[in-house]
Amino acid sequence: MTKWMTFLIGSFMGALIAIVFSGVLILVFSRTLIQWIVGRFTKRLMNERYPENIWEMVTALTRVPPRTAIENSLRSSEGDVIERPFGSPRKFLNFDGLIFSPAQLAVLPAPEFAEVDMRITIGPKAKKPLSLEIPIMAGGMGYGVGVSEKTKIAIAKGTAAVGTLTNTGEGGFLPEERQNAKYLIVQYHSGEWSKEPNILRQADAIEIRIGQGATAGAANFTPAEYIQGRARKIMKLQNEEYVVIPSRHEEIQKPQDLRKLVDKLRALTDGVPIGVKICASAKMEADLEVAIFSGVDFISIDGGQAGYKGSPPILEDDFGLPTIYALSRAVQYLEKRQVKEQITLLSGGGFFTPSDCLKAIALGADGVYMGTAILWAMTHDQVTKAVPWEPPTELLFYPGSLTEEFHEQEAAINLKNFFTSFVEEMKIAILALGKTSLCQIGVEDLAALDDETSKVTRIPLVSEPYIPTKEFTESLWASGNDERDASISRS
Repeated sequence: MTKWMTFLIGSFMGALIAIVFSGVLILVFSRTLIQWIVGRFTKRLMNERYPENIWEMVTALTRVPPRTAIENSLRSSEGDVIERPFGSPRKFLNFDGLIFSPAQLAVLPAPEFAEVDMRITIGPKAKKPLSLEIPIMAGGMGYGVGVSEKTKIAIAKGTAAVGTLTNTGEGGFLPEERQNAKYLIVQYHSGEWSKEPNILRQADAIEIRIGQGATAGAANFTPAEYIQGRARKIMKLQNEEYVVIPSRHEEIQKPQDLRKLVDKLRALTDGVPIGVKICASAKMEADLEVAIFSGVDFISIDGGQAGYKGSPPILEDDFGLPTIYALSRAVQYLEKRQVKEQITLLSGGGFFTPSDCLKAIALGADGVYMGTAILWAMTHDQVTKAVPWEPPTELLFYPGSLTEEFHEQEAAINLKNFFTSFVEEMKIAILALGKTSLCQIGVEDLAALDDETSKVTRIPLVSEPYIPTKEFTESLWASGNDERDASISRS
């Protein structure tokens, strides 16, 4: 071994010993330092008067949740109405109180390779019904007043790939959204923009927006400084200080006026389905009666869990019925009025899982709108472009600081995968119920786990035994005896 090699090995071993020794010293002194810091902190914690003690924060936040404390701090900072994205964090009654009843012997599961029909039709009585490949749809998110151009195009491409629809929302009409969407609902809102006949005639269906879950029927005010660039031109905004979406439609000053607007839009579009979107209220049956009177082809009902690009917390938390209440009552009223088969019922507000969607359909919804969930699905791992320094909304919302970094084609693929996975999981559940079509799913496939859910949905509790019908029992034993007699005869 050369002197040079000996020198290198010696140097390496010396460096290694130095590193190990340094680590031991750091460990020893770090432990001592940590112990000293913790001791000092604990001593102060145990001896200082409450007004000077940091523990005051713990007791305060036990009484006032951190969310409320932060929102009150924002109110103190801004001196204006704060707007919270993504809807209410409040815990409402939801679909967790329902379970499916699997097929086994009395009803056999469907063959595992059977095809499952997931198609739905919106406006079956319309001149031009709208047929979709799947029952999951993208909810209305407005360009400019809500999300960016890239976000809208990604949603259009993702929904087109799986044969479902997207919704323009209450923003400006984006031509690229129409070009990339297979099916498009144009939302007829109370704002002044994007209502020209040439725009409305491009719709596969029109949804007259009266209210929605996260904003009720209140007006919306967006500072004009947040809507610059192309969206401003498309919406034909001038020098307004605020962009206002009024609480009322100019054409609807009394309930009977809705019928005139429905007729006008139906004639203008040559018979595409015309619907209405409402927030579910405690008196929603009266709103439904107005919609029935007006001859709508579909009704979209938003529950209280619905999200929005930003809405006052009081509207998100304390207005509107929870989705399961809204859906159950709407189904019951439409059936009572004997129009359930004529008017398509679409449900939205807080749908995040395949089971929630399938339970809603079993309760009587024809299709389900999703909003917040598909935004998260699209961003997927692109959120790393924003966090931890910025919220993911900076990638998606129109005035977001990171919209240029959002990759729309990647987002469209993620959304396609999201919808595909959702629907495949729902198909497995349908086969496990012994059925092969979405339209075969009904309340008989459900059982309730608690009294409140049972009362709201009118689904029997799991604790209530199911007594087979006399016809089922007699048919079973009669066929069994016939087969046994035939077997004895052959012997």
